Order: sequence, then C-alpha cells, then structure tokens
Amino acid sequence: MLLTVENLTKDYTTRFGGRKVSALRGVSLCVAEGEFVAIMGESGSGKTTLLTLLAALEKPTGGHILLDGEDLSALPNRTLSAFRRDRLGFVFQDCNLLDTLSLRENIVFPLVLAGKSRAEMESRLLPLSGRLGITPLLEKFPYEVSGGERQRAAAARALITEPALLLADEPTGALDSGSAAELLGMLDDCSRDGQTIVMVTHSLDAASHASRVLFLRDGLIEDEICRGAQSRTTFYPALAARQTLLRQKGGAHLA
Repeated sequence: MLLTVENLTKDYTTRFGGRKVSALRGVSLCVAEGEFVAIMGESGSGKTTLLTLLAALEKPTGGHILLDGEDLSALPNRTLSAFRRDRLGFVFQDCNLLDTLSLRENIVFPLVLAGKSRAEMESRLLPLSGRLGITPLLEKFPYEVSGGERQRAAAARALITEPALLLADEPTGALDSGSAAELLGMLDDCSRDGQTIVMVTHSLDAASHASRVLFLRDGLIEDEICRGAQSRTTFYPALAARQTLLRQKGGAHLA
C-alpha cells in the first residue's frame, strides 16, 4: 500500500476552559498506488483534520501515517517542508496562486525551491500545461484568467513535482459547473495515468469520480462504498442513496 493510516487520533484543547475536543478518534485506512479516494462527511466530521494530518501540516495525537513505509509523524520538523514539497501535491479550493507571478512562474515555483535546472523545469512544464490546456496562458497572471484556468494552473503546480500522493481539499468548491467538470476530468486522467489521489469534498458529483468513497462521522470512518466497474452514471445514484441512508441512521441514533 502506498498510504497506510493506523488508529489515527487528533485532540485539540479549546482556548477558553481547556476542554479537550477529539477531531479524530481512531481512523484506519489504506490507499493503494494509483487509487482515487474521496472522503465525505458533514461539517465537523473530521475530514479536514484528516487531510491536514495526511499533508503533514500537523502532528497526530496518536497513531501513524505511513507513506511508502515512511512514518510522517516521526519525521523531524526540519525535513518536513522538503518532504511535503517532494512527495506531496496539493490542490485547494482557493488555488493560492501568487498574483505577482505569471502562471508559468507559479507552476514551476516548487522546482525552483528544489533547485532544479531551467531545462528540467521546461521539460516537466510543457507536457503538463499541454495536457491541462493552459499552455497559451502561461505568460498571463492569475488575475488575467478565469477561475477554472487558475485552478488548472494550481493543479499543474501540484503535479509538476511528480508527487507520490495528490491531496485535494474541496477542489471544485469555488468553480462553476463547467470549470468543475474540467477539473474533475483532469483528476480522472491523472488517476488513469497512475497518480494516487485523496480528495475531501462535499460534492456527490465530485465524489462520483473516485474509485472509493469514505464517509466520516464524529471522527470515525462510518462506511465506505467502492465504485468497482460501475460507470459514473450508475455510481452517482448509489452514492447518493448511501449518503441518505447514513444521514437517516445518524439522525435516528441522535434521537
């Protein structure tokens, strides 16, 4: 397995009163190389916390995260930035491009930090920008292009380091339906090419692109559903029905 999460817990202490809040309460999961996994859940379910821990932006309270057998929680702080840059890619709802840099400069920025040569930057950039349909836009600045084009540039920046794991946090949340469909199609292509993807989303349409969907509730994995050989057309209603059933079950439990 490329990614293994073992009994992951994360506790926070509230600022006032010192009350402990458990955001994750023992999450275990595995993601195979080349798999596209979506994580769904209501607000407060723990999905954003889980993604933050997978991104090595915070340390877990307990448990382990193994990427290619390497324990992220055991990495010293001085090496974490380089690890994230070289091994992980990130696509956020807010594309986080730098307005003072062109799209070209934004995309190759991780390679600049890694000390790569200009020749290597170009050899990686041009095939990627061509695949994403943004080569004619490379000299433009983020404020000169559409939201969907900015998000494709952000995806190119995430992929240019050839990361072992691509993490996507609500990547279509700020896009119109057409731009969202383009971005999800790009993620489909990346998955078919062998890229491992873990995506947090509220969108059933986005989740229906995944090969497997995990449902979180109250810091635990409540259920999962696999797409298998189903087309998106048949997987979407099955996914919607499972989500409705889990919501009903949760409401009954609270009652």
